[in-house]
Amino acid sequence: QVQLVESGGGLVQAGGSLRLSCKASGRTFSSYAMGWFRQAPGKEREFVALISWKSDTYYADSVKGRFTVSRDNVENTVYLQMNNLRPEDTAVYYCGADVTNVFGTRADQYEYWGQGTQVTVFS
Repeated sequence: QVQLVESGGGLVQAGGSLRLSCKASGRTFSSYAMGWFRQAPGKEREFVALISWKSDTYYADSVKGRFTVSRDNVENTVYLQMNNLRPEDTAVYYCGADVTNVFGTRADQYEYWGQGTQVTVFS
């Protein structure tokens, strides 16, 4: 079992920054990949970024150069640093645990999820 608790969302003006955090517990955090997804009202959950157990990273084209995913295995936490935010980034952001290390970009490849944190970007 993996429990994930997300935080750090909020309201930010376009061009600003936020850092999301996802605290994990229940299993050895350093042994599995983590992903960030987002979901806007009426839309499917879409891939944002992932980080492997050895800290390899991969990003959706829409966020490359603006977002950075990282992890702190001592604190059992994964982060998503979001810079130069745009209104189209507005969504609920979720972290997911890929305990089998598929390193996938589909939501159904992740076994556990946090509760989500709202990010709203206004212009």
